[in-house]
Order: sequence, then C-alpha cells, then structure tokens
Amino acid sequence: MHPETTTLRRAEPADALPAAEVWLRSFAAALPTVRRAHDDDGVRGWFTHVVVPHHETWVAVEEDGAVTGLLVLDGGELDQLYVDPDRQGRGLGGRLLALAKELRPDGLDLWTFQVNARARAFYERHGFVATEWTDGARNEEREPDVRYTWRPTV
Repeated sequence: MHPETTTLRRAEPADALPAAEVWLRSFAAALPTVRRAHDDDGVRGWFTHVVVPHHETWVAVEEDGAVTGLLVLDGGELDQLYVDPDRQGRGLGGRLLALAKELRPDGLDLWTFQVNARARAFYERHGFVATEWTDGARNEEREPDVRYTWRPTV
C-alpha cells in the first residue's frame, strides 16, 4: 500500500479493535524490552471503552479498509501515534504527525520512552525538542521517558 492511497479520518467505534491491534503490534516491535502495564485484552478494552469514545482519535485506513495507523490527541498532548510495523518507513507516520500539527497549530507535547530511539529520532526530525527526562516513576510501565515539545515558528 502507498501512503498517498491511505485515508486519514476520525475513528469510529468499529475502528477501536483494529486500532488496538495496530497499537499491540507496534508496541511489541518497537519496545520489546518495555514491560506493558496491561495485557492484550486490557489494551483492546481501553481502545474500545476509553480511547475511541473519549479522545480525539484518528486512523489511517488503506483502500481495503485495513487500519494501519493511529493518532490520539488529548488537548495539547499527542497521546498516541503508532503505525503498523509492516507500513513503517513509508511516510505514514509523518502524515499523521502533520495532521496533529495542523489540528494543534499552537503546539504539542508528547512523551516517549527513552529506549525508543527510533521514535525519538522521528520526533526530532519533525521539530520536536526534548524538554524533560524522567526515571519513569510517573508512568504505568515504570520506564524512563522523555517529554518532547513542538511549538510553531513565527
């Protein structure tokens, strides 16, 4: 599939489980050493009952209807951005991030794990700056993390 044939749209209730599956596959591929705070069914329930109904959730959908990426915004925070491992490296993450910036033109903050070098490099390439480093005591995984901030240039 090509990124230009992928549609970005607001998530609907039927997208919750496919989005959760993208999250699960992506987390497993990107963060194999990070202890997950919730099992697979817990993640699926979280997407079904919390994420999609109560947060601004966007999905990337291929021509065949497959959900291959997701973006979750919570106020000025980019809460989740995941692309299916099979679709990474093709510009889809950049499209989702550009959408987030368009929707939050005053700026965004996000957290990512320090061990996620690929995500950190991605955000830095797209203008985010590391502004806070923690030991992970405030996240469920207890994994050291880093806050990134993006503010538009004027």
